[in-house]
Amino acid sequence: MSELAARAGLVGVVTLWCALLWRARPALRQPHLRGLWVTVLAATTAITLFQPGIVTALTSAGVDVHTVSLVRNLVGVLSAGLVLLFVIDAGRSPRLRRWVAVGLTVSLVSLLVLDLLPVDQSSAGPAAVQRPASAEAAYWLILITAHLLGDAVALVVCWRYSLRTTERDLVWSLRLFAVGSVLALVFWSGYLCHLYGLAPGLLPWLSLVMAAHGFLRAASLLVPTATALARSAAALRTTWRLWPLWRDLVTAVPHVALASPRRTRLHEVLWPRYPLALQAHRQTIETYDALLTLQQYVQPDAYEKAQRHARRAGVRDDRLACAALAGAVGQARRAVLVGVPPSVPRPLPGVTHGSPQTLLGIARMWPAMTNALPCCRRTA
Repeated sequence: MSELAARAGLVGVVTLWCALLWRARPALRQPHLRGLWVTVLAATTAITLFQPGIVTALTSAGVDVHTVSLVRNLVGVLSAGLVLLFVIDAGRSPRLRRWVAVGLTVSLVSLLVLDLLPVDQSSAGPAAVQRPASAEAAYWLILITAHLLGDAVALVVCWRYSLRTTERDLVWSLRLFAVGSVLALVFWSGYLCHLYGLAPGLLPWLSLVMAAHGFLRAASLLVPTATALARSAAALRTTWRLWPLWRDLVTAVPHVALASPRRTRLHEVLWPRYPLALQAHRQTIETYDALLTLQQYVQPDAYEKAQRHARRAGVRDDRLACAALAGAVGQARRAVLVGVPPSVPRPLPGVTHGSPQTLLGIARMWPAMTNALPCCRRTA
C-alpha cells in the first residue's frame, strides 16, 4: 500500500507541474487567472516536498530532513493563505483580504518561532519525512488549522460562485477546485488523527487522498485547455464528415467557395488553410450557400421521390429527411454539371434555416443518395 501511495503521489506531482508549466503563460497574462495559478503553484510545492521519494533525493543531496519539513510546512500555510486570498478576491472585499494577510503573516511567524524552541524532534524512522518540522502541539494546530480554514472557505465560496456565473470554463474550474478542497479537508483531518496516534496506519491512504487532490488541482487549471481541445475535436469532426458533400457542391457551384478543395480529405485536415474552427465554419457556410444556389435546379417532386427511394432502401426513419435532401441535392448538382438552365427556386425542407446538424445529416447520407434519382437532360 505504501508503494502504491508513493507512486500515485509522484504521478500527481508530475501532473501538477506539467499543468502549471502548460498554463503559466496564459495564466500570468490574465489577472483573473493569475491568482489561481499562483495558489496551485504554492500547493504543488508543498505536495512535492511531502513525497518520500522527493525528500529522500533532497537528503541524499545534503539537505536536512528538518529543513525540508519546515519549508514544506511554511509553503503549505502560505498556500492555504493564498487560497483564502484567491476566493476572497472573487467577493472583492479589501478589508477581509487585509485581515487574511495579517493572519497569514502571524501564522508563518508563529511557525518559525515554535520551530526555534528546544523541543525533542522525532526525526527517526522512514515516516519522519512526512511529519511536521516541530513536535510542538501548538505547531501542529497552527499548521492544520490554517489548512482546514483555507480549504473550508474555498469549498463554500467556489461552489457558491460556480452556481452564479454562466461562464462554462469558470464554472468547471471552480467546481473542480471545490472538490479538491473537500479532499484536502479529508487529508488534514486524517493527518491530525495520525499525528496524535489515533490512526497509525492511515498515512498511506492519506497519501492517496493527497494525490487525488493534486489531480483535481491540475484539472482546475487545465479546464480552458480541455475546452479548447474539445472545440478543436468538434471542428475536426465537422471538417472530416462534411468534406465529401462540401467538395462535390462547391465543385458544381464554385463561386460560393473562397478556395477550391484539395485532392483528399487528409490534405484538408492535416494541412488546413485556416485554424480548424475557422475551417469548419467556412465549409459549413459554403455548403449552405451551395445548397441555396442548387435550389434553382431542384426538379418538381424530387424531395418526395428521394424520400420514397430511401424508405425502400431501408433507411431509418430518423434519417429519412436527410436522405431525401441528399437525393434531391444530388440530382440538382448533376443538373448543373450537364448544363441544365436554372428555374424558379424550389426551397427544400430544412435547408432555408438549416443547421450544422442538418448539413452533417445530409453528408452522412450523401454517398448512398447522391445518384439515387435520375438526372434530367439539358433541353436543346
